[in-house]
Amino acid sequence: MAIDAVNSGLLSVIIPTLNEAVCIQSTLEPLQPLRSRGHEIILVDGGSSDATCALGQPLVDRVLQSPPGRARQMRAGAAVASGRLLWFLHADSHIPPHADTLILETLGRSHADWGRFDISLTDTHPLLKCVAGSMNLRSRLTGIATGDQGIFVRRTLYDRVGGIPAIPLMEDISFSRSLKRYSRPCRVTQTLGTSPRRWHAHGILRTIVTMWGLRLGYFAGISPERLAKYYTVTSE
Repeated sequence: MAIDAVNSGLLSVIIPTLNEAVCIQSTLEPLQPLRSRGHEIILVDGGSSDATCALGQPLVDRVLQSPPGRARQMRAGAAVASGRLLWFLHADSHIPPHADTLILETLGRSHADWGRFDISLTDTHPLLKCVAGSMNLRSRLTGIATGDQGIFVRRTLYDRVGGIPAIPLMEDISFSRSLKRYSRPCRVTQTLGTSPRRWHAHGILRTIVTMWGLRLGYFAGISPERLAKYYTVTSE
């Protein structure tokens, strides 16, 4: 049974962008039914030099300008969002049908005030299927979500933990850790599609090793600032 969005608090979808002209329309167009149901979409651009903002403007409720950095952009979007639920979505995501209802119903069935989606990578490469499967399994075991998984959270809890930490890398892991102190995330099993472009851009195995190395470094206590410098070098 669908949950009435009006009774449950409207959803604010916050999408940070930087030079996403290639994919932004294909991400935003499936979100238009959410707007017709009273939800809002906020695009927060970090200084794109392409047509991201021009292409996105007709398909969102607000376009904000922010200094670059995913965490800072998401914080800027959350600061002006009117919804009682915040959903942080990457600019290359592909939502399942009725994603808003899935979020509301999943939260309604759980004792959690936040959650995430299982993901699938939009590629049939066997290694990438393993990557998506391992990400979903890791989240189920640890209660930690990544940005690819479309983290959603009630505004009250977002404010309670101080929002997304303004750090240059691992902001999703740090945010999940803060939220997890209150509850483990609920899980939407219908998958959220995400682009495999970063794996293809730098090589699948290289990207897997790099991402695992960054996470291990973060859990070992290396600062996000130092990890961000390493990530910049290895991504060149």
